Amino acid sequence: MILDCAVIGGGPAGLNASLVLGRARRKTVLFDDNKPRNAVTSEAHGFITRDGINPQELKRIAQQELKSYPDLSIERQRVNHVSKEQQLFRIETENGDIYKAKKIILATGFKEILPEIPHLEEFYGKSLFSCPFCDGWELRDRPLAVIAEIQGAYHMAKVASNWTSDLIVCTNGKQVLSNSEKESLEKNGIKINDKKIRSLIGENGSLKGIEFHGGEIISRTGGFVAAEWVQATSIGSSLGCSVNERGGINADRFQRTNIEGVFACGDTIIGGPSQLIIAAAEGSMAAISVNGELLEERFITAS
Repeated sequence: MILDCAVIGGGPAGLNASLVLGRARRKTVLFDDNKPRNAVTSEAHGFITRDGINPQELKRIAQQELKSYPDLSIERQRVNHVSKEQQLFRIETENGDIYKAKKIILATGFKEILPEIPHLEEFYGKSLFSCPFCDGWELRDRPLAVIAEIQGAYHMAKVASNWTSDLIVCTNGKQVLSNSEKESLEKNGIKINDKKIRSLIGENGSLKGIEFHGGEIISRTGGFVAAEWVQATSIGSSLGCSVNERGGINADRFQRTNIEGVFACGDTIIGGPSQLIIAAAEGSMAAISVNGELLEERFITAS
């Protein structure tokens, strides 16, 4: 059987794309290896009617809803390779299964590369987070830190200051802030510490302080970490999809990439805020675009 569409990635983008395609009676397979980037997170925020839900519970509900549509199925395995053969795409999974599809939706997301700081992973997802819009409310009015070794330090500090007036930017020994950026932050009451971090201090996931080389310890009870983002898979690059300056797959407002028949949505496009509701909306648009192309091809063939 030739699929109308293969959706690769089972996060909010892929799930919502699959829902729309299933409701459009399109033969669709959703491939999900269940390795979400937000596995360390216990609550998701900013999603209307689902504020505070555990991401895995959101996923469970979504998968249950998808069972209502007989043209849609879920394959719980990783896609290893996708190639284009004439007008069809050949999908090969980790188990050696082969599928063919008319269209591909890439919703594979990205991976985070965290700074190499001792004990950081013990607090990440519990009192240190990557997205102020997702978790800033829970940290409001507390002494916070922005830990950033990359050029996004200034932007993240500005955003994080929306939730606290007690903020320190820690660059872990890296010079990632220009003089004008330092001046701007300091004028707004944001402190800067550019010493190398020796360790994070706390227990049971709750941050208590940051220790620097030289012995200085500052009290902090939470904050945000600027991580580097890289594609979770090489499928997009192997297909020839162009990327933006941050490494995200380029997609237009209809989620079309530069490769005919390939669409991208969610975190894999690395184009803005990383929120569940935005990813889900992009998944919906990708599915609508896929359906539109399939309809156009059908009527052109008929004429």
